[in-house]
Amino acid sequence: MAKTNTFRLFIVVVAVVVMSGAWAVWHYMDSVGPDRQVARFLEQHWQNPLPPQGAPPAQFSALEASLDPKSCGTCHAQQYRDWQTSLHSHTIGPGLLWQFDLMNQAEANKCLRCHAPLAEQKALLAQARHWAAAPSTKPPDYVPTDLAHQGLVCAACHVREHRRFGPPPLPGKPIPAQTPHGGFTASKAFEDSRFCAACHQFPADGPRINGKLHEDTYEQWRNSRFAREGVSCQGCHMPARRHLWRGIHSPEMVRQAIDVKLDVSTSSGRDGRYHAVISNVGAGHDFPTYMVAKVYVELDLVSPDGKQSRSLARRTIGWDVDSDLTHEISDTRLPPGGRLDLADTFELPNEPGWRLLLRISVAPGEHYERTFTSMLNHKQQLSAATLQTLSAALAQVRAARFVALELARPCPARIAN
Repeated sequence: MAKTNTFRLFIVVVAVVVMSGAWAVWHYMDSVGPDRQVARFLEQHWQNPLPPQGAPPAQFSALEASLDPKSCGTCHAQQYRDWQTSLHSHTIGPGLLWQFDLMNQAEANKCLRCHAPLAEQKALLAQARHWAAAPSTKPPDYVPTDLAHQGLVCAACHVREHRRFGPPPLPGKPIPAQTPHGGFTASKAFEDSRFCAACHQFPADGPRINGKLHEDTYEQWRNSRFAREGVSCQGCHMPARRHLWRGIHSPEMVRQAIDVKLDVSTSSGRDGRYHAVISNVGAGHDFPTYMVAKVYVELDLVSPDGKQSRSLARRTIGWDVDSDLTHEISDTRLPPGGRLDLADTFELPNEPGWRLLLRISVAPGEHYERTFTSMLNHKQQLSAATLQTLSAALAQVRAARFVALELARPCPARIAN
């Protein structure tokens, strides 16, 4: 018990002292939310910082008390499998860890507020990185030693002071008479977009570039038809309550978000005309919502054997800012219902069989690619360990690029005079 108390005392101090200057997100949330009951629940549930769990109830088994996602997966197998495939399980990775090498504890905790929000996770990282006031004892048994590196774990959303919270049961699925860990408290907040806004919306006084908040997804959604029609964030990113949270990294989600059309016609015997339209029909926020991702639109004229091509159009969809986050380069994001039109004439090929090929490709971490590459230009100032982690981060974001879709149309041949 002494070890548990020592660890608990430490995480209380670290959480309060380091994060006391964080943004008052929930005052903002409450002011925009029509459902005060949900807003009050969320204000309590997403305290900043989250308090430590404390000692588990004496009647809890080791499995019931554990904060390890694998323990949750013992009963919630499907949710655990889905979570393992999601980005929520990878919110602590090389892209963040190399930055921790250059940050002090207070700066790192601002990141951890969303990337690993549990007080127990922060304490483990403090130990591993020898930050100030790191506990000298091992964590209690209910805290696995790798919890900090597991990212946004189940307990971050569902456990407070060892009490379990979740959405109301679905119709026709009553709560069993006997449940582990004392059952759970049901709240409609888990089905409300404001639940996600805890991490996916900065408050009005948050950091901005050219007057635009770095993270503004909830407000983008709130001003869209999706909010008016009652389609929540969970409705798209957690279909049938699955813990998937797919987004711009997913080819399937990109294809659901956009509608793509391509028409080709003849404007004269020598010239053709193309008209391509890319519309944001399925994302309830800007496409893409953040500055990190870029979507590339390429339209080419391709020969019958595929060996020759002629570029007809190139566009980038996204919010482009410099790697220092000081100024905006361009903003071509598509708001909900917005569209990109590409139309022009081109010289028709002499022979038949040519085609127009429209390709939509995605670089989910393009901003990070530029930032990490820029840092590598100063590698002489980095330790060998930091350089290794940074290189792994760059390789990871580059590997995430993909082609979301291709659309081809036959090209008419030139008509001889």
